[in-house]
Amino acid sequence: MGIIKKPIITEKMTSTEEQLGQYGFIVDEKANKIEIKKAVEEMYGVTVTAVNTMRYLGKKKRNKKTYLFDGRTNSFKKAVISISEGDTIDIYSNL
Repeated sequence: MGIIKKPIITEKMTSTEEQLGQYGFIVDEKANKIEIKKAVEEMYGVTVTAVNTMRYLGKKKRNKKTYLFDGRTNSFKKAVISISEGDTIDIYSNL
């Protein structure tokens, strides 16, 4: 599987796309900012100006009967990509 797993399509990210020209993606946890930048530029044909990454630990899940912790949901890494002015990414065409 590639570096970019899927785009983040939420109300907050959609407003950020329109106002600031930033797009969110779920990416491979081992990928660094340089690899993410190259992957986005190759996939969408845009010029990336900045990449910000965040790692999220999965939420704890609990058994409803005994209230003991059974495990966690999956952890993931999120990347917020800033692109140059005038460029756009059509996320909905690649879904």
